[in-house]
Amino acid sequence: MPPTNDSSAEASVAHVQELPMFGFSAGSCSMTGDYREGNEDSLYVSRWSVFVADGVGGLAAGEVASSTVTHRIGALLESTDGKVMSVERLREVLAEANVDLMRRVREQPALRGMATTFTGAFSDGAIIRVAHVGDSRAYRLRDGLLTQATRDDSYIQDLIDAGTLTADAAQTHPFRSVVTNVLSGDNQDTAAINIVDEIPHLGDRWLVTSDGLTDYVPMRTIHRILAARAHPQATAEVLVQAAKDNRTRDNVSVVVADVISLLGPPPHNPVFGGSAAAGVTASGVGKVEPSPFLGEGPFA
Repeated sequence: MPPTNDSSAEASVAHVQELPMFGFSAGSCSMTGDYREGNEDSLYVSRWSVFVADGVGGLAAGEVASSTVTHRIGALLESTDGKVMSVERLREVLAEANVDLMRRVREQPALRGMATTFTGAFSDGAIIRVAHVGDSRAYRLRDGLLTQATRDDSYIQDLIDAGTLTADAAQTHPFRSVVTNVLSGDNQDTAAINIVDEIPHLGDRWLVTSDGLTDYVPMRTIHRILAARAHPQATAEVLVQAAKDNRTRDNVSVVVADVISLLGPPPHNPVFGGSAAAGVTASGVGKVEPSPFLGEGPFA
């Protein structure tokens, strides 16, 4: 038997361990808006996962629904520093968060009817999985091309897909806020969650946002702001300000996440925003709540 080259084997193992992994350098911002008394949006940002949840307007306690889901998912991701290693685990996490909504309603019947949208991007180091239900959206900017990675679960989108309504007419349709799938604690909710795998490219820029941005700011403006390639935190704040300038009548929550290479386990310092932010209230109408920029230090 030929002798084993231990040093060569060790070097090979070390090389595998040092292979770069794809994670996020992200910034976020959430705004109550000038026409709302409270912020029903919540958001979460870490090196591996980013997402937005928008409490469904017109239903009971939307802010409770979005923050409950956000905190539950954040807690479930603590053991893996925000990383989700498989589509099966991602579905389990979302299902557990949905069950939490059911528990809250059982404990507080006055919350019956609360619900939330959910859109997020989750990296396992090699694959980014986009999970979606409702009408919050995810977009990917790659090589200057902005692509919508989600399809709205909405009455309006169904009409557009059927060819009975144009995208322009949808902007002023009286039922444009009606969503067809949400997380509400119902056992059937998680079956409607759509999850797609995306192959990450270094330098991709992801936008995850509630509809308070996309319903009021033209896509050409959103594209221009994203393509300017300012830091993710600055970009998120500019997008939220654009929504305010366009007189959005909704809460606005935005996460901008650039795909970066991580050569080692990054520090896990998750950021919660909107109604999920600890100590943050929505008492300041129109107040913008920026979140810390997860892009400083050796992993930026």
